[in-house]
Amino acid sequence: MTEELRLAGRRDMDWTLLAPLLAHIVVTHVAVLVVRVSVSYRTIELGLPPLWLGIISASFAIIPIFTALRIGRYIDRGHDAQAAWIGSVLMLAAAVALWLWPSSAIHLLAFTILLGTGHMFLMAAQQMLCVRSASEHGREVAFGHYMVAVSIGQGLGPFLVGWIGGGVAVPATAPLFLIGVITATLCVGVALAIRPAPPQAQGRDAPAVPLAELLRRPGMSAVLIASVVTVTAGDLLVIYLPLLGAERNIDASHIGLLLTVRAAAALVARVFYARLIQAVGRLPLTLVSTLVGAGAFALMAVPSLAVMYAAAVAIGVGLGIAATLTISGIVLVAPPEARATAMTLRITGNRLGLVLMPLVAGGIAAATGVAGILLLTAGSLTACAFGMRMSRAPS
Repeated sequence: MTEELRLAGRRDMDWTLLAPLLAHIVVTHVAVLVVRVSVSYRTIELGLPPLWLGIISASFAIIPIFTALRIGRYIDRGHDAQAAWIGSVLMLAAAVALWLWPSSAIHLLAFTILLGTGHMFLMAAQQMLCVRSASEHGREVAFGHYMVAVSIGQGLGPFLVGWIGGGVAVPATAPLFLIGVITATLCVGVALAIRPAPPQAQGRDAPAVPLAELLRRPGMSAVLIASVVTVTAGDLLVIYLPLLGAERNIDASHIGLLLTVRAAAALVARVFYARLIQAVGRLPLTLVSTLVGAGAFALMAVPSLAVMYAAAVAIGVGLGIAATLTISGIVLVAPPEARATAMTLRITGNRLGLVLMPLVAGGIAAATGVAGILLLTAGSLTACAFGMRMSRAPS
């Protein structure tokens, strides 16, 4: 980093808040990735058709669609740490239930809904805790650290899946769900170390900013659309890569390693995030990173393991930067008193994408296999990039 960024990192960030937050982010993503990949393998164990995998994956987002804005208003009243505590407990409850009762599609569906609700609390809380941990000058650096922590968690989770799953195409899921329980328990413990906001910041009675006003702010719609597409693309990869491995008889160890490589590439890219945004600019960097991700998804459809590994690196770099830009972009355009509401509006859009796209993808997978899903995702990212170019995105 430049000397200016190094000074910002020391002077403009509250490490007593940021350090436990980063640890919590890592453990959260390890737990969620392990559990969700395990659910994908469990649907294969049960002999369920690909459409059921789409339905179960979509259920991760159903309840949060209806609760997101209330969570955002709750956090805007100064309850960011409390929301992290609630989300951690819900995630632990879901992990325990999936470990004990993964016996049918209905069980997988119900407990995945619970997992998604806990995840909604955690994502909104962690992003606002990141904002609270830094001054305005240190915010981009703080978000860079935030997304590096996300990448570490997203890399460790698949690594654990590959290590525990071993050299088979469809590993036994009971040990994988147990790892999910252990990491979710650790998530609850780390959450309790996160310092709540000062009492004077809690229970604020400032009037809520209307949603229509938020959406009319210049650049907000463009950032929200970019967020939906990039997050949904990454989620579809997590959901359907195990199924692609089963189609092509690729060992679970390779599937876990592909996801780990993607996360490692995103981590490296995010280390340079603050420098890149200064050198290139927000909008050009968003366009380039989104198009890189689009090309990489098309490459992932090629039936060659070597090409798939190269595509995983490019997906990590492209979507890793693009996703970070959408989060910091929302903070940039939202008013301070409604940042959590704007963040949960973003997550609501993401969840709508995660409900609709897996359902569409499940139908495509039944007709064309997973390669069709990858090509659809590549086309969606390309359309998103051109849409951002034509809109008034923040720069």
